[in-house]
Amino acid sequence: MITITGATGQLGVATIDFLIQKGLDPSKITALARSEEKALALRQKGVNIKLGNYNEYSSLVEAFKGTDKLLFISSNEMENRDQQQVSVVKAAQEAGVKHILYTSIQRQSDKTDSPIAFVTLSHIATEKAIKESGMAYTILRNNLYMDGLPWVLGEKVFESGVFYPAQDGRIAYTLRSDMAEATANILLGDNHENKEYNISNPYSLSFIEIAEHLSVIADKHVNYFSPTVELYKSILTGSGVPEFVADFLAGFAQGIAAGEFVAADTDLPRLLGREAVGYKEFLNSLYATK
Repeated sequence: MITITGATGQLGVATIDFLIQKGLDPSKITALARSEEKALALRQKGVNIKLGNYNEYSSLVEAFKGTDKLLFISSNEMENRDQQQVSVVKAAQEAGVKHILYTSIQRQSDKTDSPIAFVTLSHIATEKAIKESGMAYTILRNNLYMDGLPWVLGEKVFESGVFYPAQDGRIAYTLRSDMAEATANILLGDNHENKEYNISNPYSLSFIEIAEHLSVIADKHVNYFSPTVELYKSILTGSGVPEFVADFLAGFAQGIAAGEFVAADTDLPRLLGREAVGYKEFLNSLYATK
């Protein structure tokens, strides 16, 4: 039995869809969901549903019983993530899970003064708990979703240009569906125990290159401006963006500037059995026909 936490989220749903497309009987998949309503679409596909959440330890233990492989999709909560995720690991251990796969984050540094420490430290703690649990493990070092790039660029990027304090830093943005397919291949495959994989696009690009390609699409110059972090956050909050969202976006920009998301050595093409979707293809699909 394959059990998937965070199963109603976009990565979870996409991974389940790939498992089924690749021939796995849906009855051999269990999805952990917070409510029946959220899991209705998965139930209609024939997937088993177990109710529970990261804050209810007993529900996790019950949901994980009989699991051979557990795909542990990291929590999207920031405040209690350390405690939540260690609880998931302990519950998996208590339930007798044989192999746990964890969606961690791509990074170059584990230092506490890293600009992305606000998100990496909980991943580091979870990886440590997994490795000390005695379960077989696979750590997936996922890069940032390419799917989130339009959110960073904004709705008026062709008029106002690319405005993001990433300087000339490079990042290996990766399509969520590519991550999901690679994850499904690992779940269905063998010889992935006690390994760590870099799930990143092979090509790392800068926002300078993004602006250059948007210029090609628009057939006019699209400027890239890298403001100070303070100015960037001030403009965002001044336009109504919540301060915690501005801090989040700025933190990742600083991480990009520091080279945290460069991924010269990646396992993704091998795990996919094909090339990953590149940024030009992605941007063309979004903007070239508009």
